[in-house]
Amino acid sequence: MDSAILSLLGAFLLSIMGLFVFIWSMRKGLLVENPRAASVIFARGEIGQIDDPALQDAGRAHLQAAAAEPGDDAHEGHAPDPQELEHRVQADRSSAFPVFMFIAFAIFWLVLGSAAGLTASLKLHMPDWLVGEAWQTFGRVRTMHLTAVLYGWITNAALGLIVWLLPRLLRTPLIGAVWVMLGGALINAGIASAIGAIGAGWSDGMEYLEMPWQIGLFIVAGFLCIIGPVLYTLVNRKVESLYVSVWYLVAALLWITLLFLVGKLPGVHTGVQQATTNWWYGHNVLGLWFTPISVGAIYYFLPKIIGRPVRSYNLSILGFWTLAFFYGQVGGHHLIGGPIPGWLSTLSIVQSMMMIIPVAAFTINMAGTMWGRMHLVRHSPTLRFMMFGGLMYMLSSVQGSLEALRSVNQVAHFTHFTVAHAHLGAYAFVTMVLFGAIYFMLPRVLNWEWPYPRLISLQFWLAAIGIGIYFVGLTIGGWLQGLAMLDASRPFMESVALTIPYLQWRSVGGALMVTSHLVFAGHFLAMALRFGPARTGAALFAPASPKALELVHGK
Repeated sequence: MDSAILSLLGAFLLSIMGLFVFIWSMRKGLLVENPRAASVIFARGEIGQIDDPALQDAGRAHLQAAAAEPGDDAHEGHAPDPQELEHRVQADRSSAFPVFMFIAFAIFWLVLGSAAGLTASLKLHMPDWLVGEAWQTFGRVRTMHLTAVLYGWITNAALGLIVWLLPRLLRTPLIGAVWVMLGGALINAGIASAIGAIGAGWSDGMEYLEMPWQIGLFIVAGFLCIIGPVLYTLVNRKVESLYVSVWYLVAALLWITLLFLVGKLPGVHTGVQQATTNWWYGHNVLGLWFTPISVGAIYYFLPKIIGRPVRSYNLSILGFWTLAFFYGQVGGHHLIGGPIPGWLSTLSIVQSMMMIIPVAAFTINMAGTMWGRMHLVRHSPTLRFMMFGGLMYMLSSVQGSLEALRSVNQVAHFTHFTVAHAHLGAYAFVTMVLFGAIYFMLPRVLNWEWPYPRLISLQFWLAAIGIGIYFVGLTIGGWLQGLAMLDASRPFMESVALTIPYLQWRSVGGALMVTSHLVFAGHFLAMALRFGPARTGAALFAPASPKALELVHGK
């Protein structure tokens, strides 16, 4: 039995185990509508009170006035529980250094990786630019870009989110912060080594798994160092009900470790089996790592900002379990028409269509939560990122399901259409959510407000317009490219030439995105170096009064 079948069989067995856990959860009543579990992210008296640390005092007042609803008076008589606030403050203090480290690394790799991405984009329509050295060639620059943004930016930001959010949700200080920081150091040493190795021409040659397996050992070791403290903190929690974000974040951390370990096993995956395993990993790294992290973030930050519990806790749990059930075999649709068994392609197509269920559960839940409150997006920059990311999750997932159909796949495959779709998911959805999460987290990590709030809106619009131009241009150009390649009467070079204008628009959109990243990085540095108006103390380096900040941001 070859390695690809073993990997698929293992994923199937994990799905069966998940099914039994799902049945057990139903028997225990965990899927019964639970308003108490939906409200666990709020301390007493916080429901109805907005919370967006990215806003200044005047902005918070405007958002609070816009968010006011009938019945809020019933909550005004409940003073915040000092003990609950103390648990939150202790949780934030315990994770401050690891979170700052992860975010700093993430922003560094974001700037470096996006610069490499723009360079690769320009080389598609300026092929004679930067050809003096081997590491400047398109193949290596693009691969360095992928490694920097997928592992450097998204993975570091995701780990920072996990380490910050879980102690808050569990109302328990992070246990083993030193091990978490060691894990972060190992992961980032691996990322730096991988980028250097790829630039030098040393690569394993599988998309998203290009780093040599010898360097991948650092990544696995880093994840294992982080898993221990996360699980130990979970076991020692002070809350009875686990909020849905905990399910998403913990599962995602376990999934990515297993996925990466299986994908990088040396000397096991060869030939067609290697391609099957490659896309089993390549799609699952999006669906079982990036997606649960981002969806879990939205389930926390969106209700927290508007001060209202999520509309249906039941739907949120349903979305989690159906994601776990249906996503494992989706990657096979990248191999339609390849030398793989027909049943594998069909299974992948079926599971791709079934992914509409968790996406619909999430979309209905978020729409219900924001019903009658959509206007609040005008007042809250963090909410703007979360709502944009949530909308793009729906669009990218529906597009992905349709793209798995054979009739669509035969046109879109091997074209820039697929690149546009990948960026709709990894950037418009995942990255925009992570931007919003960092804007919310850092004032609590550093106990220092963002010095120039207008830069947050500027960065949002640069990124949103940039990815819009990027996606629309490549989608149209990629589809025309696919039609041209299927037309036997047209020479292949015609399919290349017709994409040039759309590739130029790709570079325009990419340039706007890179500009937004520079604004983001500059604002982060200004905050870390204490530029701008001094409105609060510096909790990370000299704790002042974080409980007072909790009260300010909750009013």
